[in-house]
Amino acid sequence: MLVYPSGVDVSTSTLRYLSARLRVRRREMGTRWRRLSSGRQAPLVLAHLRCGHTYAQLAAGFGVGTTTAYRYIKEAIDVLAALTPTLAEVVKTASTKAFVLLDGTLLPIDRIAADRPFYSGKHKKHGMNVQVITDPRGRLLWASPALPGAVHDIKAARTHGIIDALTEAGVECWADKGYRGAGGTIRLPYWGRWETLSAGQQAVNRSHAKIRALVEQAMATLKTWRLLRKLRCSTTRITALVQAILTMHLTCSNRG
Repeated sequence: MLVYPSGVDVSTSTLRYLSARLRVRRREMGTRWRRLSSGRQAPLVLAHLRCGHTYAQLAAGFGVGTTTAYRYIKEAIDVLAALTPTLAEVVKTASTKAFVLLDGTLLPIDRIAADRPFYSGKHKKHGMNVQVITDPRGRLLWASPALPGAVHDIKAARTHGIIDALTEAGVECWADKGYRGAGGTIRLPYWGRWETLSAGQQAVNRSHAKIRALVEQAMATLKTWRLLRKLRCSTTRITALVQAILTMHLTCSNRG
């Protein structure tokens, strides 16, 4: 395999942060020696998450075996996933905001037609449903565990307890028509064909759409981690991957 130098578009502070967490992990495990130091393990992991490089590509580039590359990446993902803020912590933060935005996204996965639970009729593809909460400026605050793509947004939000948590905290939340019937503090556009709505209802829906458009910024930011554009791993690992990427995103945002 041809190997060449390449770059990863994440900040050096993010690299230092991940390296520090990995060093702590090694001290806790009592690790004496490994093929790669924590300072070399960190860029290997970031290249996988940010660029979507395969284990074989990374193994060749870093001079380790494919199994070793997989083990290093899995370890780091588990370390990062454990640092992800909980829904309760995010709702506490959200209570200081004027409102939050809620939306769902489908993360495409490598599955065949027989895997019906993962097929989203809305998107016409197989994937995993992830719910996203952002602040009023569209900055990502939280991403939920992944559910099969056949699960609708309203069911996913209820499964994760998002609606109840926001309502109990009195946090107003803007969402789209996919959350019809949510109740609580979830604010939705008026339902019905555009021509059947009154002028006042149309004005409300236009304003609602402008506010909700900001959530697309968070979706785009999340998918700058190119591994999420086409997941080829076991579906049981996708939640940990999303949580790890959320941690890295929040680290990038906070550290610049």
